[in-house]
Amino acid sequence: MNSSGYSAYAQNTAMVQSPYKLVQMLFEGILKFVTQAKKSMQEGDIEKQVYWINRTIDIFSELMASLDFSEGNESMSSYLQGLYTYQIKLLTEANIECDTARLDTVLRVAQGLLEAWNDETGLGAEEEAQANVEEA
Repeated sequence: MNSSGYSAYAQNTAMVQSPYKLVQMLFEGILKFVTQAKKSMQEGDIEKQVYWINRTIDIFSELMASLDFSEGNESMSSYLQGLYTYQIKLLTEANIECDTARLDTVLRVAQGLLEAWNDETGLGAEEEAQANVEEA
């Protein structure tokens, strides 16, 4: 499959997903990209390290852009904006100083966000049920 065909498929897949599933996928992307950044950092591959950290920063930026500051959501959105901003700061510092400990902090926060999101939306239970069906 050529790359433009794959891009069109991937974009179409994202458009049919629910907004809840898309946020879940963003959190999963953070976990994947930070893991790749950490591996690249440990291997001394600065180019890949920068690439994966920049991809992760892009996801946090997208999450910040999607926050809803309308009435009733201000407190949670402000909290998340601060949390995302801090994660971007940690990623930037980790990149400059080649510090895997900061990447580990981002991984723990992202894992917590994913778990909370799955609990709140019920997506975790939905995926577990899907896995049980596939095993049967």
